[in-house]
Amino acid sequence: MRNKQKGFALPISLLLLVVMTLMGATLVGITTGEVRDNDKKDSAQQVFYAAESGISHAKRWMRANSSVLNSAPNVSLNSKNLKWCTPDYLPNFNGNKGFAVNRKTMSEMISGTEPGETSRLKTFSFEYFIAYTPDKNGNSNSAKKKPGTNKTYYTIYSCGCDTRKILCKNNKNKIVSLEATVTISTQ
Repeated sequence: MRNKQKGFALPISLLLLVVMTLMGATLVGITTGEVRDNDKKDSAQQVFYAAESGISHAKRWMRANSSVLNSAPNVSLNSKNLKWCTPDYLPNFNGNKGFAVNRKTMSEMISGTEPGETSRLKTFSFEYFIAYTPDKNGNSNSAKKKPGTNKTYYTIYSCGCDTRKILCKNNKNKIVSLEATVTISTQ
């Protein structure tokens, strides 16, 4: 009876080794996929935050430059001034003049971070422009007033991008566009 069991441990241990190796490889594959998915979600969220930062920056610009808003819009919204947050990319806008155009990387907005974080922030940027709030047809050629007040409606169009401000392209990068309507009292 003893001779029949001879060498039985070796095949069982090899089988267990193969099974454990397959389980380990499967777990590594699953974990790698989850890490990649989380990186994509994190990047998409950072692009959204970049677009929100553009709106915040535009609001600060509007407070500091209210006299510019009292005149007619004179900034051309063409490809020379707008690089990726173009009017044809924004379905609710049908105009060609605005009050301001600006673009920044997130590292220009947030300071005092660790070197690794500063490097990561350089890979996200925003671009925005400010125009009169469009009418129902998307035309933004003239000012619209809030009824019964001297407040004018303006819309901030901001786009976040998943790369540096000089490298972002509409057909190449992840872009998130946001709009914010604000009212400002005119003198």
